[in-house]
Formats: sequence, C-alpha cells, structure tokens
Amino acid sequence: MAKPTIVLVHGAWADASSWNAVAAELRGQGFTVFAPPNLLRGPAGDAAYISSFLAQRTSGPVVLAGHSYGGFVITNAATGGGDVRALVYVDAFIPDEGEFVFQILGGSGSALDVPDPTTVLDIAGYPGAPEGDAEAFLKPGTVHDFFAQDLPEADRWLIAAGQRPITLSANTTPSVTAAWKSLPSWAVVGTEDKVIPPAVQRSMAERAGAKITEVDGSHVSMVSQPRTTIDTILAAAAHVGD
Repeated sequence: MAKPTIVLVHGAWADASSWNAVAAELRGQGFTVFAPPNLLRGPAGDAAYISSFLAQRTSGPVVLAGHSYGGFVITNAATGGGDVRALVYVDAFIPDEGEFVFQILGGSGSALDVPDPTTVLDIAGYPGAPEGDAEAFLKPGTVHDFFAQDLPEADRWLIAAGQRPITLSANTTPSVTAAWKSLPSWAVVGTEDKVIPPAVQRSMAERAGAKITEVDGSHVSMVSQPRTTIDTILAAAAHVGD
C-alpha cells in the first residue's frame, strides 16, 4: 500500500523550518512531505488555506500534523480538503467547537496568560487590519525563557529574529469544527511546555481520544527532541496504512 502523504502545519511565531528535522527524517523514509505556510491571520482563513492546499497539492491518504496554533488550524481544516486519515498534535491546541486560544489558556499557568500581555509580547499594527486588531510578536526574553528554553542560545535568537507574528484576533476567534471527533488522533505532550502547559495538552488530548506520548521538551519539542514527533507521525502513518 502506498505511504500516506505527511503534511506539517507550523504554529505561531514559527515557519515551516520548525519542522526541518522531522521533515528530513520522514522524507528519508520515503514519505512525501509538505510543510505549507500557516497564514496566522485567524482560524477561518488559515484553515481554508490549508484545506485548499490539501485539496490541490495532495493525492491519496494524508497524515495531518499541527504544532501549537497549527493544531487549532488542522482541527478546522482536516475535513475541508484532501483525504485526511489521521491527525497528529505536537505541543498543540486541540479545540472543540466554540473554544478559542485565550479561553483555553485562561487560568492555565501559561507564560502567555498574564494580566498585562505586553510583558511577554510586543504588539504592532499591520496594514489592512480590522478595527482593533494587531499582530503579536514574542519578546526575546519570552523566546529564551518560555518558548524554546531547551534550544541552544544561538537558535533561540534566530527564532526571536525570524518569528512570524500572529494576529490577536486569531487567538480570540472560536473553533468552528472539531475534526478529531471523526478522525483518529495522536498527541505529543512536552512536559516542559510553558506556553501550553502539559496538563492542558493532556486534557485536550484525552478528550479527543488521542494516543498520547510525552517528551521531556519545551513548546518546540519537535525541534529539540524531534525523534518523539517522528515516531508519533510514523505510528499514525502505520495506522493509515493498515
């Protein structure tokens, strides 16, 4: 049976390069791998883009993986295009209908759940923004201490320099669908994640019926500890191939 295509969706403050170690290993094992851009504008448009990408750029079964906010996007995109057979969540949001990012993080102990967001984020306007919207960037200290604390310092500075911002409205817009209700799911939970605390990840993963693997890693465990994510995606691919 043909191997499924692997599609990797990055999260906020990142780009497709966050999947490099994972993508290289999977490609080396004979998989077709795509890591499309996540627009980071809001769940509706971001999910529509990924659904369109899946419909046009893949053929045959797909394993769809998402990191962080990418998990929110794949939850809303998986049933909209392509033949998605399995979902993999890596240090990710796994929302139900009506839930939004800031709501999920509220009271969680997340480093981003603070009274004054400007202590951890830099907020900037952007052209064409809807009234009241803006982009959020991670402050360098947030990258170093909370986002990627288990990466070498040089790599943390590269994340701070090259991060792609997410709109504030993307974090306050509710999820519309919950693809995990109809698709088998896997979840990698970083036990040192300070952005989406591990207890929150576990709760969402258990609700989704996901097969959970823990890793001693930060919010970017697929960068710092890629083997766990690779093995989890391979397990999902093997399930699809059965």
